[in-house]
Amino acid sequence: MEEDARNPSGRRVPDHESLPSAHVQGRGGAIIYIGSVHSKEASLLKAPYVTAKHGLVGLCKVVAKEGAKHGVRANVVCPGFVRTPLVDKQIPEQAKELGISEDEVIHNVMLRETVDGEFTTTDDVAEAALFFASAKTNALTGQSLIVSHGWFME
Repeated sequence: MEEDARNPSGRRVPDHESLPSAHVQGRGGAIIYIGSVHSKEASLLKAPYVTAKHGLVGLCKVVAKEGAKHGVRANVVCPGFVRTPLVDKQIPEQAKELGISEDEVIHNVMLRETVDGEFTTTDDVAEAALFFASAKTNALTGQSLIVSHGWFME
């Protein structure tokens, strides 16, 4: 029976379908997953999200190993908090759950560990993805890059 890989939202992950066509076309390529700093670190009130993001790093490593023979690299960009609609929704939820103000959630929970008190931007994430995409060989595959303004460091 064929394994049915799915992403955290339940949609089918096409990686295994992409690898044979990359081999046949002889072009190789790069698969770049967008994970999260929560691919590496846990936070309160985020068990399902943290679980899914940790799993994405594992999936990337498997795809990197399986894709190598086809010239396909797989890597993960792990951004810190990006001010998205999802984060905007979490701010009042966490404020209520923790009994603190929304401003305190932003500064004392989400951005407390950053070196500059700033959200990660979509430009920050795009630059990291371009870095992975620009690699010409399998020397840079199966890796993750944390882009978090120092929120989490390895």
